[in-house]
Formats: sequence, C-alpha cells, structure tokens
Amino acid sequence: MANGTTTPTDIENGERRSLSSQLPPVVGPGHTMGSVTDKISSVVLAQQTPRGWFIGLAISFALTMVLLVSVTYLLAKGVGIWGLNVPVAWAFAIINFVWWIGIGHAGTLISAILLLLRQEWRTSINRFAEAMTLFAVACAGLYPLLHMGRPWLFYWLFPYPNTMAMWPNFRSPLVWDVFAVSTYLLISLLFWFIGLIPDLATLRDRSPSKVGRFVYGLLAMGWRGSARHWHRYEMTYLLLAGLSTPLVVSVHTIVSFDFAVSQLPGWHATVFPPYFVAGAIYAGFAMVLILAIPLRRFYGLQDFVTMRHLDHMARIMLATGLFVAYGYMMETFMAWYSGSVYEHALMQNRFTGPYAIWYWSLLLFNVVIPQALWLTKVRRNTTALFLIAVSVSIGMWLERFIIVVVSLHRDFLPSSWEMYYPTVWDWGLYLGSIGLFFSLLFLFIRFLPMISIFEMRTLLPDSEVKESNP
Repeated sequence: MANGTTTPTDIENGERRSLSSQLPPVVGPGHTMGSVTDKISSVVLAQQTPRGWFIGLAISFALTMVLLVSVTYLLAKGVGIWGLNVPVAWAFAIINFVWWIGIGHAGTLISAILLLLRQEWRTSINRFAEAMTLFAVACAGLYPLLHMGRPWLFYWLFPYPNTMAMWPNFRSPLVWDVFAVSTYLLISLLFWFIGLIPDLATLRDRSPSKVGRFVYGLLAMGWRGSARHWHRYEMTYLLLAGLSTPLVVSVHTIVSFDFAVSQLPGWHATVFPPYFVAGAIYAGFAMVLILAIPLRRFYGLQDFVTMRHLDHMARIMLATGLFVAYGYMMETFMAWYSGSVYEHALMQNRFTGPYAIWYWSLLLFNVVIPQALWLTKVRRNTTALFLIAVSVSIGMWLERFIIVVVSLHRDFLPSSWEMYYPTVWDWGLYLGSIGLFFSLLFLFIRFLPMISIFEMRTLLPDSEVKESNP
C-alpha cells in the first residue's frame, strides 16, 4: 500500500509466495518459450526414433496379438473357454472392465477438475493422462461386448425403434453402463482433441515433411492463433471441463450399481458408489505415476514433470487410498453390525476361505504399502513411487477379483458353491488388453505431443516470479 499499511490480501499473497518457495518449481529454471517448444516438439518431430521406443512398441504389439488370438478363439468357441461356472457367471471380463474404467478416471480428474480449480501443476501431466483415459476406456469397452457371447448384437442395448418392440430394460444397471461409458468416452475425446489443436498448429508449422504438414494442418482445423480462435477455444475448453467434472463421479458410481442394486452379500452395499469413485481415482493416479516416471527419465523431461508433480500425485493417491481403506473397514463393520448370517459368512470366507490369500494380498498392496507415502523422502524418491504405484495397480485389480469372484463362488445355496479357476484364455485376454493399452500409448507418444506446449509456455512467467521471490 502507498501509505505503508498492510492489508489481509497482502498477507495472504505473502503466505502463498512463501509456501511456493518451499516447493519444487512447476517448470525447471532457465527455460524460455522457444526452449519449451523445441524440447516438447522434438519428441514428435525427431528425425530418428529412439531404439527404446521400438522395443516397447514391439513388446506391446506382441501382447496385442495375444489379445487378437484370444478374441478370435472366443468368437469361434464361445465364452465356455473361460473358467466360468454356475455360481461364478461373472469373472475376468467384468473384473477387467471395472479395473480399466477406474484407471481412466485420473485423466478426467487432472484435466477437468484441476483446471477448474486452477491448479497449474496439472499442466505437465494432463495431456498424456487424457490419452490414458481414452485408451483405458477403449480397453474397458471390449469386455462387456465379449462377455455378451454374441457381440455382434451389441446394438440391442441402445433404445432403437424396431418392429418387435424389443426395447432394453432401463431398470438394468448394465444398460446404464452403456450410456455412462459412451458419454464419458465422447466428452473425454472432445476434451482431449480440443486441447490438442494449438499444439497441432505448432507441429504443422514446424514439421519438416509435406505429409506431416498436411496431416497436422488438417487436424489443426485452420488454427492461426487469432483472438477469435483463442476466445472460442477457451470458452469450449471450460465448457467441456464443466461437463467432464460430474462424469468423474457419475461414471464409476453407475459402474458400482452393477453390484450394489443386487441382493447378493458382498455386493448389496450403499458404500459402493463413493467407495468405487475413490478407488477409481486411486488406481488412476497410480497408473499416471507408472507412466510419468519412466517417460520423464527416458525423454529427459525432468524440467517439465518435476518432483512437485510427483509429490502432489503421491499425496492425492495417499488421500484416496485412505478412503479405500475406510471402505474396507466399513464393509467389515457392517457385516458384523447387521447381524446377517450371510454377511458374517461372506467376511469369514474372505478372511479364512480358499481365496483368503487374495484378500490379505489386497490389504497389503492397497492399504499397508501405500502408507509409506506419509514420508516426504518416499514421495520424492522416483523408484519408491513407481513401486508403490505398481503395488496399488495390483491391489486394485485384486479388489475387483474379491468383489466379483469371492462374492459369487459361495452364494445362498451351499449346493451350488464352486471354485473359479481362470483359464489361459482369461489371462490371455487380460494381458492382451494391457498390450493394446501400451501400444496405443506408444503411438500417441511418437506422433502427438505428450505435454501441452502452449500451456507450459503460460507457466514460464509464474515460474520466474516464484524463483525471484524466495
């Protein structure tokens, strides 16, 4: 103030600057707008593709071939090639569907919610997190179609007019899934593509080949960076962010209804919607860390994906992990408090039954190991973070296995109890979907900018201010 007085706003701004000075920067020091553009675009426009990229793509493509073989044999023989039986009519297909949908949640959270909350640290990771969302949803969408047994009749799930009046049952949560997942995929695709347009124009202007200039120019849709273009871009981007935000909650909530609306012990629980949403964000951020840590090292992006990004993601993963642990505690508590013999039997089966090792492994991977994230040294250690993220991904898959298989294999009738054993085709389809996911990811990294160029450039003035105000 001119008169020397201090206002509450000045105090708040000073506290923010002090807090920012204690954290690692969002962008490494010494960068200019030109160096940011050169570094990110060089990954796409490089004259020679790194050998490691070819090795990664070859491994992923080999797994994708396993997927194609598994699907071909499945369509020829039917779902009987899986380990399904009378009580366990749902198994790997639904387990993997829920697992992949959960992984896709972090991309929308980073892109939409953190954008609306003006969290600038999202900028370095939002682009490949959005791509991860699209690829994960694509992998998830395979399983319900294949689980139908006659996937060529998938359109029966949509409300199309027909002479036989065979409309779908809108009281079935499986039909709700169709609308939720398709809407989620469409909005995520639009959000991802709109964010790419300014960077596609940059690649169009920098591409050394005629084919590159034509393809990137076609995708850039005539972008010239005029005031009118920027105004429409920002308006559309914020509108899509607002549409995407409720989808983060609604999609996995509807997926949880596949189980929660039933009467089966282990599924019929009101805690499932928030429990599933927290678990989805938990698994999604774990996958973002699994991707971000190797990418920043392989491509030398430590100045753009800094320790601050990894630290924030680890904190979010720790918070959502505590929500998941609370969900496990409430499941156990309500089984005891309800007084239902069926709920008691379910939890006893989880603790001491034939699948007990799976349940205790779930608690180890999802609850015990992630508690190391309370330590700052662990959150700043990339190797430890990577291993914890892998642990969470395994744990979240085990959680889906416990929910689906262990709840089904011993239902109300002891005469129908049966063990479930996955076959080689179950595992082939699962590993093949992982190969498809990473194949799409490797192609994305090679041909599109994995980090938003123009958004990174907007952070440079803020970064300089923070460094000059220690």
